Amino acid sequence: MTDIARVFLTSLLAEDIPKIVNVASKKDEWKEVMKTKMEALEKNGTWEKCILPARNKQIGCRWVFTIKHKASGTIEQYKARLVAKCYTQTYGIDYSETFSPVAKIDTIRVLFSIATNKNWSLHQFDVKNVFLHGDLK
Repeated sequence: MTDIARVFLTSLLAEDIPKIVNVASKKDEWKEVMKTKMEALEKNGTWEKCILPARNKQIGCRWVFTIKHKASGTIEQYKARLVAKCYTQTYGIDYSETFSPVAKIDTIRVLFSIATNKNWSLHQFDVKNVFLHGDLK
């Protein structure tokens, strides 16, 4: 293993990624990213408070944390996602459909081919807060 690879691997392993919110909330960088995520979710109207029907059960959620690194191994950003514990749901009671759009690699290759042949420019960007707008009942 080269020295550069060793330094990169060491920098990746040096950061401790929290598994639970109690640990994450003790560090300012994680608190800030959770606050930003919550503000974005509220701004987008991700949920609304309602009375839970008697036959339904509440679905919990949890935070998932990760760190995005630059090619040099330095930290680019701390990331946190609030995810539903969907494994507690029952089809037909808590939800009635699933949908998850995925771009296949063949589709992306076709897009690149068309862009190249048409002399189009392509740009990559990260979307800070992406989620599906599904109706939860």
